[in-house]
Amino acid sequence: MMPTTGILPKSPPKIQRCAEVDFINLVDGLTHNVILAYEGSSWVVETHTILPEDVHPQITPEELNEADEAVRRNPDVIKLAAEIGVTPEQLHADGWSIGYDDRFPAKKRLQQCLLFARYGEHENLYAHPLDFFPVLDSNTFEVVHIDFAANRKSNGSLSVTSTKPAELGQENFQVCGRERIWPPTKAFEYLPDRTNLPPRDDLKPLHILQPEGPSFKVDGHIVEWQKWKMHVAFSGREGIAISTVMYDDGGNTRPLFYRLSLAEMVVPYAETAPPHARKFAFDVGEYGMGTQGNDLSLGCDCLGTIHYMPGSYIGHSGEPVTISKAICIHEEDDGILWKHTDFRPGGRSHVVRSRRLVISMVATVANYEYAWYYYFGQDGSVSFAIRLTGILNVYVLAPGESPAPFGSVVAPQINAHYHQHIFSFRIDPCIDGPLNTILESDILPLDSPTGSTDNWAGNGFIVDERVIKTAAEGGRSYDFAKDRRWTIVNREKKHYASGKPTGYGLMARGVCTELMAKPDSWVGKRAKFATKSLWVVKDDESNPRMWPAGKYVPQTRDHPTDSVGNWCSGEESLEDQDLVLFLTMGINHVPHPEQWPVMPVEKLEVTLKPVNFFEQNPALDVPSLPDPKSVLAFPTAHQQETQGAPGGTGSCCS
Repeated sequence: MMPTTGILPKSPPKIQRCAEVDFINLVDGLTHNVILAYEGSSWVVETHTILPEDVHPQITPEELNEADEAVRRNPDVIKLAAEIGVTPEQLHADGWSIGYDDRFPAKKRLQQCLLFARYGEHENLYAHPLDFFPVLDSNTFEVVHIDFAANRKSNGSLSVTSTKPAELGQENFQVCGRERIWPPTKAFEYLPDRTNLPPRDDLKPLHILQPEGPSFKVDGHIVEWQKWKMHVAFSGREGIAISTVMYDDGGNTRPLFYRLSLAEMVVPYAETAPPHARKFAFDVGEYGMGTQGNDLSLGCDCLGTIHYMPGSYIGHSGEPVTISKAICIHEEDDGILWKHTDFRPGGRSHVVRSRRLVISMVATVANYEYAWYYYFGQDGSVSFAIRLTGILNVYVLAPGESPAPFGSVVAPQINAHYHQHIFSFRIDPCIDGPLNTILESDILPLDSPTGSTDNWAGNGFIVDERVIKTAAEGGRSYDFAKDRRWTIVNREKKHYASGKPTGYGLMARGVCTELMAKPDSWVGKRAKFATKSLWVVKDDESNPRMWPAGKYVPQTRDHPTDSVGNWCSGEESLEDQDLVLFLTMGINHVPHPEQWPVMPVEKLEVTLKPVNFFEQNPALDVPSLPDPKSVLAFPTAHQQETQGAPGGTGSCCS
């Protein structure tokens, strides 16, 4: 018998099921954080922390809905609405976190209410904005203050002398320097039964069919498709959380990403006049994308052979809330994957169509809708895409008033302010293992001038590559002129031919957007993540670096200690470490009338592509059979055509 050698493995650590709870003591307004552990058949409190008085938990959907009722029963709001012809039952409020307003005590948990009138059931209320802004105590739902915005004169100047907010003790309407503005009453509808537009009658049916069922498999939250395997879960804060993403490379299961999610976003508006300047919603951190998720409709939000996953979160009362069809999983055609034709006489041609796995979700955040998608490709790529739609956030103009220089007139008396949508996509990589490094590369023309011995024709250009070495270097800006790229690499693993480390590259051209506001602005101090295109940080297993704007976002007045602004400082090494990346992507939104009364989608997409990861094109084994359901639209025009490639072989090659 052979003697035992080596060291016996350690006992696996105990996996403890835990729950985290935030609750508010309505007596003193303080927030409590509790961690509970499930022991046997009951929950046991492990930690109980009373948080500082200026720390506030997320605003719940129930609190946002209560804002409607709160303004309708307040006598001051009722009186002000009546002065411009609006009755209490017509009043509606979009509740927003107060944002930044240091006129109020930091301890008080507040919502600002954007008011609209609805003159009929299911009418588009956003067509009728009101000219004042109640501020609610979110714990008592009492109106504690009412703001009035200044307006602009014909020369573009404001009706007030400064954009500094008036002191709370002042009579706010008198300070704003204008007359009351009645809301426009013209209807602008988007529901088909209310637009009075005849529907187009020349659109024929288009069906997505999979008669043999889907190619993906689902076992609980484990999803497998082609060579991919991953865990898909619902998060009340992030919406979709995808983890332990792996790829089967010829029988070798290779880890790629430990976790992918939408970690934060902010929507800062450009109007400088108060109270508009405090409008910058952190839709993930202040409200939660999952809690505002849609219950999706079969055949509408996703097409084809669909699998839904439910999503559950804890509601305002402490009871669970379940969205039965929160996450959609399906396959879709994605055009040509690859093709080549040998143009020489007798040469062969081959084309392979691309299919991708789609994991998606839609959230309604007051007036806006955000749909986001994870695409997994047959070429080993992973994409994260966002589609923005819904209704513009608007404010009322006085007759003849100009929105310049911070907005667009999209309909009579309707001003849509310029704004940005800035998202933080969290990437927790595990490229061939947990220890990774980030390479930054620029594409540059060769310094040597035309006619020189090194560059006689003047055509040379190179890739200039550097390692992001320390935490202080972790905040990076995109450079469009240099076609800047970032690659996550494992320097312990090398490609057999190139000799370069295995990696995945961030294809972010055209999606990186940084904050337009000043760095020391109200939003700049709170949303420091939006001031750089990419943040690279070393993860902390004892306190994972999850939230780029901090764990508790409502009413922060500076970037918290647990946010990227502090993580990216000092000389801590980022080489061959357990890293987390936060990619900043977004759009600068200058509204126009074609986006009213409901906005066609705006699209953003970033792709993670293998770079020196596979030996060769990983999609060479994707089959290329022609689709037997494809037919000629006008058969008499192409009577000699057959399926497949020229020559009628019945396949996509010849």
